[in-house]
Formats: sequence, C-alpha cells, structure tokens
Amino acid sequence: MTYLFTSESVSEGHPDKISDHISDAILDHFLAHDPYAKVAVETLVTTGQIILSGEVNSNTWVNVQKIARDVLRKIGYTKNEYRFHAESCGIISSIQEQSLDLLEGIQKSNKEEQGSGDQCIVFGYAVKETENYMPLSLEISHNLLKELSCIRNEGEKMTYLRPDSKSQVTLEYSDNKVPVHIHAIVISTQHDEFDTKEKMHEKIVKDIHNILIPRVKNNILSKNIKKLFTDKTKYYINSTGRFVIGGPHGDTGLTGRKIIVDTYGGRGSHGGGAFSGKDPSKMDRSAAYAARHIAKNLVAAGVSDEILIQISYAVGISEPIGIFVKTYGRSNINNEDIILNIKKIFDLRPYSIEKRLKLRQPMYEETSVYGHMGKTPRKVYKYFSDIKGNKIIKKVELFTWEKIDHLYDIRNVFNL
Repeated sequence: MTYLFTSESVSEGHPDKISDHISDAILDHFLAHDPYAKVAVETLVTTGQIILSGEVNSNTWVNVQKIARDVLRKIGYTKNEYRFHAESCGIISSIQEQSLDLLEGIQKSNKEEQGSGDQCIVFGYAVKETENYMPLSLEISHNLLKELSCIRNEGEKMTYLRPDSKSQVTLEYSDNKVPVHIHAIVISTQHDEFDTKEKMHEKIVKDIHNILIPRVKNNILSKNIKKLFTDKTKYYINSTGRFVIGGPHGDTGLTGRKIIVDTYGGRGSHGGGAFSGKDPSKMDRSAAYAARHIAKNLVAAGVSDEILIQISYAVGISEPIGIFVKTYGRSNINNEDIILNIKKIFDLRPYSIEKRLKLRQPMYEETSVYGHMGKTPRKVYKYFSDIKGNKIIKKVELFTWEKIDHLYDIRNVFNL
C-alpha cells in the first residue's frame, strides 16, 4: 500500500534556531580556549530580550553577550522593524558553575574509563534514499530553506524576505518504500509589509514558484529526485496569507525545541535529548553522533538498506547499558549479529567517542541550523576571542560523524 510521509525544517531566523545557534556559538568559544570545558548552555529569546542560563566549568571565560549579538548580526536581525535587533536587545546571563557532584561522578583517573555525563538513550539512523543516507523528505525541506536564505542574503530578488521561515515536504511512497512523488510542499516565510494583503500573497506565491523552486531543483544532482517535482505537487505558501510579525517578537524561542529537525525529520526515532549548547561529555549529543556514524557506515557498506540503532547509557558508567538494532526487513543479516559486530568495530565509551570523532574541537556552531546529520565533512578555519579579547585561530574539522571511513572493517567482519 502506498503511503505519505512528511518532514519539516526551520530557518536560521526561527526563534528556536536562534537559541540553538547562540548556545552552540558560546560552546565553541569555550572549547576553543579550553578543550576540556564542561558546558551546558540554554538560551531563551523573546521580544527585545535574550536570557542565557546553564552551567559551565572551565579555566577560561568568554564574552557571552558579544557572542550572542554576533550571531544575531550573522542571521540578519539588523533592522528595527523586526522588533528584535542585534545592537539593542537586552541580554541577561545567569550561567553558573557546574555541579561538582556530577563532575566527580564522571571523571576518572583513567581517561578511557570516563563515565557518561548523564543517563540517556540515543538513536542513529541511515537510509539508502539519498547520497548522504538521509530521509529525502527532510533533505528537501532543508534545501528549500537554505536556498531561501541564500536568496535573502544575496538581496537581489525577493527583497521583502525576513529571516524567519518554515518548510514541510510530504512524499508519496510506493509499496516497496520508494519515493514516487512530492505530494505537497509547505513554505511559510516572514516578509516586509506590502501595500495590500492580496498583492503581497500573490507576489510571494509567484516568486516561490518562479525563483525558489527552480533554484532548488537545479541544485539537485539526481534526475530521479528532480522527477518527483510534478504538476500534481500541491503548494501551500504562507497559507494564513500574512507573516510580517515573526522571529522572537512573534514567538519565544528556546534551545532544544527542534530536535526532530536536528536529526531525521521524524524517520527512525529520537531519544529526546537536545544537542545544542552541550559539550561532548553529554552523551545525548556525542553518542547520538556516534550512532549516526555507525548507522551511515553500515548502510554504505551494504549491511542494510535502512537501519536504526539505539544506544543507552547510565550516568558515571563508561560502557553502554544496551544496544538495539532495527533493519526494517531490509537486511539479510540478523540483528543479533549486527549488534555483536558493532561492539567489535566501534568503541562506544565516552572518551573513545570523543577521540574518534574529534569532538573536543570548537565545531558546533555549524551544526545548529539545517540539521546535525547529513552534512558534508570539511575543514575550516575559525576565529575566537576570550573575555579579555585574546584572539585565536583554530583549524576545525566539521561533521566528523558523517565520514564513511569504516567500510573496510565492516565488510571484513560481515564478510561482504
């Protein structure tokens, strides 16, 4: 039986994503100066106000107010009519020292036996549906908004665009789980005032069809995916008719409220823990990256066309409490053998994950928008300063958990 499946995305100007972005930017600045800093920063944004809270244990300190304003400028909150301005919004910091009880419980004299920073369950997922082994509905949802952001920042077309936007893509699947058609596309984008509501909506709908969609399709390399855009695809563009008031003035934002956008768009599962603002000792972040790394390599190696991996941890304990695997009937290898071989190939203790995926780098700001999974690994230079203004440059490797680097080991162990 055919079925429909939907995923959504939000732009960098969405209030929740602003919060994630600020939290991860603060984390990066701590890690740049102190790689072993313990950080858990939460951000709230609302009309004219940013509130920073959380816990930090570090031998350095950073200018959190400056970092937050820099993020807002980068996103584009630089106009008074947005009712939320990088230069004038108030910023309150209530960041405090992290609990010494927790630190003593996870730190060990032998680094390899470092305990988990908290109890958690995490999931990793991969599917042979796109080149980056991500769900197609989520991939298109992200691409729509990334391209809309590019258009806004270029400033040549659709000059009325404001930073806040959301998308949804509904795919129709065949009986054998193959995408056959884009059933519906939903786009809601914040915009400037127009002379009339009718003129405004007509203009935005026309520009989405004639400017945005062709650019998105041109960026898609696969002919099979391009074919999914058809005359039967339904479009719901600013379906309320007006979206002038948006961003933090229209909706309060909080760190960690877009965890499905951050991962697999509702495919697979999610353990419930948010990522942004947390250093890698927090296993609901680092172990989720490790689980994605394993799932992607297993699918790329041919173990299964689709796989879901669950890993669970207890606070202060280094080894996982349990591992679960689901292959959706798309593998010739039984789940028990897959689990046993995962344990042979991948060391899932916290310190080993940090070391293998190089998670003590200031690599997290880039994860905060358009998903933590599915992006291309790359090396970049990043610039940081501490509270005293001391500046440093770091060469950082991004998205290490997306590397397909264990194919030989996997194929050898599974005799593929």
